[in-house]
Amino acid sequence: MTWVLWLLAAGVLGVAEFLTLTLVFGLLAGAALVAAVVAGAGVGVLGQFVAFGVAAVAGLVIARPVALRLMTRTPLTREGSDALIGKTAEVIQEITATRGLIKVAGEVWSARALDESHVIPVGTLVDVMEIEGATALVYPRELLP
Repeated sequence: MTWVLWLLAAGVLGVAEFLTLTLVFGLLAGAALVAAVVAGAGVGVLGQFVAFGVAAVAGLVIARPVALRLMTRTPLTREGSDALIGKTAEVIQEITATRGLIKVAGEVWSARALDESHVIPVGTLVDVMEIEGATALVYPRELLP
């Protein structure tokens, strides 16, 4: 009947993980599930605690650092409008601090000058520095170092 207590502990720890998102309580919940399986197999209380301890240490020492590293890794590819950052575009309507149009990656985008003092004429090549909503903030290529 101790397997029920281990399942209850796993449920409580799972809820705690859901509320905290620390990757600690979830691994302890997994260790409690291992202990529940061991208890269900008829192993004594000491064996259950040993199984819980081994699973918990393995999770916290091995699995958690790997999971944290994978979660903090930046994506290798950018998607959507973020993929336009760093691309070269051509000015198709004069760009000022408040308006303008560019053609980038085959699409026409509204644009503003990153440096508000710049007025960028038609035909100039610019680099997309940022995206704010549906507007690209651009900087002329010839002024880049």
